[in-house]
Order: sequence, then structure tokens, then C-alpha cells
Amino acid sequence: MDLLLVLTGFCVGVVVGLTGMGGGALMTPLLVLLFGIQPLAAISSDLVAAAFMKPVGSAVHIRRGTVNWSLVRWLCVGSIPGSFGGVLIIRAVSDVADVETPVKIALGVALLIAATSLIIKAYVDLRTAVQRRRAGLPGRPDQDGAKQIKVRRVPTVIIGALGGVVVGLTSVGSGSLIIISLMLVYRRLTASQLVGTDLVQAVPLVTSASIGHILFGDFQFDLALSLVLGSLPGVYLGARFSSRAPDGLIRRALAFVLLASGLKLVGLATLPLGVLLAITLVAAPLVWMAARRNLGLPALARTERRNAAKATEGAGIAGDEPASVTATVEGPAAAVGPAAPHPTGDQYDESERRRGS
Repeated sequence: MDLLLVLTGFCVGVVVGLTGMGGGALMTPLLVLLFGIQPLAAISSDLVAAAFMKPVGSAVHIRRGTVNWSLVRWLCVGSIPGSFGGVLIIRAVSDVADVETPVKIALGVALLIAATSLIIKAYVDLRTAVQRRRAGLPGRPDQDGAKQIKVRRVPTVIIGALGGVVVGLTSVGSGSLIIISLMLVYRRLTASQLVGTDLVQAVPLVTSASIGHILFGDFQFDLALSLVLGSLPGVYLGARFSSRAPDGLIRRALAFVLLASGLKLVGLATLPLGVLLAITLVAAPLVWMAARRNLGLPALARTERRNAAKATEGAGIAGDEPASVTATVEGPAAAVGPAAPHPTGDQYDESERRRGS
């Protein structure tokens, strides 16, 4: 058992617990790039470790009732055979050719797609929150979105099958790739339902892919054991502290790591990679601020929080005004507050004296 591998598993587990994403997308490239492990062995061992991690997050959503079981069933119809298909494809390629280079490239492409999906999801979540706020609804829906959706069976099975093949080939995509596909097909799913459904369907998907790799891949027991021993306490602690962590910052860091790893795995040289990452560090915040302004928000999130705090204080000070006036100034949220108390006789006389002066 390698203590450094245990520590790596722990760190990745914490990220998974905090964000619900990044398991295979972080673990496999770390094993390949930092530890020099062969790609097929890294994918096989990572999938086995993920089979132990995924049930932790899914159990939370099952208890909260944020899982669309009909979607889970039809996703699994495609993803379980698809994951075995991905394993058999990579096994067939390894029998006739050097598999290391094509697997690295496939893994790099999957990481770049995952990084892009994180950015898209962040923007869609922000836009949804703005639209709901303008409609006088909570910014982040939870159980209010228990809307019944009609499951589109054929697209759902195709999403599961393609996701299964990608996971079987690269160990990446059980979270990030499938969740983006679900967002595009089922726009009425709330954020909590989206994450809950994706986490639960990932359990049989990753389990079947791990079984396939144990039978046909390059599974290494010592490597997988080290990852499991580190990742289980990590994902537990991450889930416990997820409500206190700056989720947006973690997801941005995760997207940056996925971008760097993906570009490195597809063969980008060190110097161009460094230049491109430096440009990304400078340009990405500017692009995000422009996107926020386009939605009618302040460029910086902390400015929005500060304005919200001031508005809350102002609503408290204006508590002696009629509710209709407060609603006009502060927006729909103020209208649901308690009605202003009527002035007493002494307060009325004092007000008249001030007006006369």
C-alpha cells in the first residue's frame, strides 16, 4: 500500500464530496501524469475506487427525494451495456496495437469536454437563478421543482449508452458528461433533481464498468486498495463540509485542473501549455464578469452580496413604511414581509410637528 496514493485518493474524495464531480476526471490523470501508471491500469483501478465512492453521495439524494427513478432506469438500460462495450473496445485495441497513446488522447478529450461542461453548467445555473429571482421565486430551487416530466426513452437510452462507452474507455464522464446531456434534453429538471438523478444512475454505471475492467482490463488490486482507503474518508468529509465550502471557487479550480490535464494528455508541449493556461487565468475572470453583466448582475459576486446585505438592512429600517411602498423600492421579496405597524397617536403628533417645522 502506497501512502502517497492513499493521500491522493483522499484529496480527490474530498473534491467529489464537495462538488459531486471530478472523480474520474481528476483521479485518472493524476495516476497517469504524476505516478507514471499505465493508462489502462489507471482507468481500471480508478473505476473500482469510484464504485465505492458513488453510493455515498447518491444515498444523500435518495433520502432527500431528489431522484427521478424513471430517468435512472432508462439511463441504465443504455449505460450498463455501454460501459461493457467501452471496456471491450479498449481491450480489443490493446490486443492489436499500442494502446497507451490512443487511450491518453481519448482521456484528454474527455477531460476537455468535462471542463467545458462545468463552465456551461455554471452559466446555466446562474441564468436560471436570475430568471427565478425576477419571477419572485427562490434563486436555487430544491423541492419546488418536483414537476413531473415525461421521460423521452430513446434519447435517454442513447445518453446512457454513449456515457457508458466513454466511462468504460476513459473512466471519465459518469458525472460531468451525462449531467450536461440531461440538462439539454430535460430543461424542467431542477438542479437538485439533476444532480441526484445523475449520482444514482452513476452507481450501476460505474459498478458495471469496474466489473468489466476487473474481468477484461488491467486491474491492479494494490493500486485500487490504496485509492479506496483514501477516497472513502475523503468523500465523507467533503460531503459533511459541502455546505460551508465556497462551491463556486472549487468548481472553477476543478475546471482549470481538467483543462490543464486534458491539454497535457492530448500532447500539447509544456511551453505552449503554460502560455495557454496563463492566458486562461487572465481572460476567464473577465469573460465571466461580462457574462454576469449580460444577465443584469454586478460583475463581481461579492458586490451582489454586499448590495443584497444593504437592501436587507434598508428593508429593516423602512419597517415603519407601508408594505406597498417597500415593495416598490425593494422588489417582490419585500411585499411578502410583515405589514408595517400603524403609528400611535404620539407618533402621529410628532410627525405633524416635524412636517410643520
